[in-house]
Amino acid sequence: MNSISIIGAGIGGLTLGNILKQHQYDFTLYESAPEIKPVGAGIMMAVNAMQVFDQLGLKEKIENAGNKIHRITLSNESMKPFSKTEILELEKKYNSCNVAIHRAELQRILAENLDPAAIRLNHSLKTIEKKENYILDFDNGTQVESKIVFGADGIKSPIRNQILKTGTIRSSGQKCWRGLVDFELPEKHHHEAFEMWGKGKRFGFVKISEKKVYWYACINERSFGRYLELTDIFKEYHSLVLKLIEATEEEDIICNEISDLSPIPKWYSENLCLIGDAAHATTPNMGQGACQAIEDAYILGKLLEKHKDFNFIFEQFQKIRRKKVDYIVNTSRTIGKISQWERGNSLRNFLMSLIPQRMNEKMAKKIIELEM
Repeated sequence: MNSISIIGAGIGGLTLGNILKQHQYDFTLYESAPEIKPVGAGIMMAVNAMQVFDQLGLKEKIENAGNKIHRITLSNESMKPFSKTEILELEKKYNSCNVAIHRAELQRILAENLDPAAIRLNHSLKTIEKKENYILDFDNGTQVESKIVFGADGIKSPIRNQILKTGTIRSSGQKCWRGLVDFELPEKHHHEAFEMWGKGKRFGFVKISEKKVYWYACINERSFGRYLELTDIFKEYHSLVLKLIEATEEEDIICNEISDLSPIPKWYSENLCLIGDAAHATTPNMGQGACQAIEDAYILGKLLEKHKDFNFIFEQFQKIRRKKVDYIVNTSRTIGKISQWERGNSLRNFLMSLIPQRMNEKMAKKIIELEM
């Protein structure tokens, strides 16, 4: 029998594994994929996540595998900026900076820090049932009994659906392409995340390593024809956008609907707790989805320093985390709408430009400060 099982070896599950290892708990991580493979293109690890990795002794490894980002810039279609958030002050204060990295690289670093025997690949959870302990049945025919279960199994979480029987996935009405390409960006963009807001669509890019650039393109689905090519949709944007799209191989582009989870009343049940997207999936507009899963793992670790009763910990965990994740889910949803307004764009950009830089920095601070 397992004492602790973590379902899902995404960034949240792997970070939780690293935290439990630090506290010398035995656990097994179950992942449905046959390998921890390069899915999802690029990702930004904000200062909050990097502080957690610092405490796990992984900060430098992650910085070396990715690219440090010191500024976030918003602009119009022709790359004329209307908002900049510099985070150098915050970097000094928290001794960490934003790092843009390939998702697969990050997962590899987190997985390599764990005992390989603790990770079981090819284990897709089919059913979970509460008897005296939890009975986990996997697609490959394996059955496992476990005392404590963590659901790090994403927005469509089978654990949430079967045990907590709650959760509504909300579509944002937006569709997003994400691409990875070998590309030489102009030097001024080497350490910034850049996003262009247009009418019903936006485009962003960031350098994630020596050679690679990660880009994304989001549109309001109802406003664009089914079969339009990306290059047609973004043809009036700055030529750099078209160059990035055209330089990218078809197989290096993925396309997803953007959705989130409407807040659920409870993230835990007896001896079971959801973390990350399974509990509070957010749209990607604040770059905080994975970062909030990492914060979840961190807070669970902090609670484990003082308490041994997991049920008490789960209750405290939700109390501590709730306010911040609800704020992020709601704010991110709003930003998604504003950034893809269909009209009044120059007014929107003008109003955004009036927000003083210190307001942007204050919001950034609110997000990257760790609770506890």
